[in-house]
Amino acid sequence: MKVLVTGGLGFIGSHTVVELQNEGFDVVVIDDLSNSSLDVLDGITAITGKKPDFEQIDLREKKAVQDFFKKYTDVSGIIHFAASKAVGESVENPLLYYENNLSTLVYLLQELQKKDQAQFIFSSSCTVYGQAEKMPITEDAPVQQAMSPYGNTKQIGEEIINDVAKMSNINAILLRYFNPVGAHESTEIGELPKGTPQNLIPFITQTAIGLREQLSVFGNDYPTPDGTCIRDYIHVVDLAKAHVTALKRLVQAKNMDNVEVFNLGTGTGNSVLEVINVFEKVSGKKLSYKIVDRREGDITEAYADTTKANDVLGWKAELPIEAALESAWKWEQKVRSK
Repeated sequence: MKVLVTGGLGFIGSHTVVELQNEGFDVVVIDDLSNSSLDVLDGITAITGKKPDFEQIDLREKKAVQDFFKKYTDVSGIIHFAASKAVGESVENPLLYYENNLSTLVYLLQELQKKDQAQFIFSSSCTVYGQAEKMPITEDAPVQQAMSPYGNTKQIGEEIINDVAKMSNINAILLRYFNPVGAHESTEIGELPKGTPQNLIPFITQTAIGLREQLSVFGNDYPTPDGTCIRDYIHVVDLAKAHVTALKRLVQAKNMDNVEVFNLGTGTGNSVLEVINVFEKVSGKKLSYKIVDRREGDITEAYADTTKANDVLGWKAELPIEAALESAWKWEQKVRSK
């Protein structure tokens, strides 16, 4: 079947395109290249031996979306990654986030609901849980009021999909990610943030290679064993494979509801200082870091209960944090050696 991957040249998108092609899916990628590079297409091709179809489209342009579906009439599944995702930026520019993350979703669903049968995989986030009361976080944990416009777009996006699925032939799976990290073992693709990284791991690797002077650790007075925030870091390749498993579930009509939700994580939480220690071990590099004030909007801890993903979806994270950090470091070294 033909699968559309929006944001398919981004970090998670590109790794998912690789896994889809490895499993024999026919892939077409849409990306506006606002936070990615055309070079990623070559990386995907080098790994899989096959170049996916590619269209450079801004999904905020409704006519461009309509024209795409007139050209690719055989698309019957969408994995939707394309979205802005920086929490801080969303606070500063909320309307950009509501336009980019919600209007694009609406335009895609409008085209998809015209089909007799369609599958939709949504890139959601554990941010919908806010500071959950209990750890680990299950899919039944209440969705909390969002702490940022970015988080709110994920919540509203899920609500839109639920509403549309009730009155159309669309079947959907909402995948709530924890913290994706790492790179493909080939070092052909990886995380390449533009500007200052918003996430811990690229900041660590850029500090280790000398691009950044020092790593800032935001707060060491949290109620955790070492005082730093705890997160569930999942290897991006494991995450990508979960999308293929979810798509196959819908294609084979194994879903129990027309909208299902799964948490994607490892089930283990690591603190910021633990991650720094592991990175120093696998890279052999000593990191320069300093403790600074807490960051607005950061929650104390978040890690997944993966029981439902393991037992119902039939997927499990396989790669340890050591492998994720080692691959991220190799990728950083390759990027900077160019």
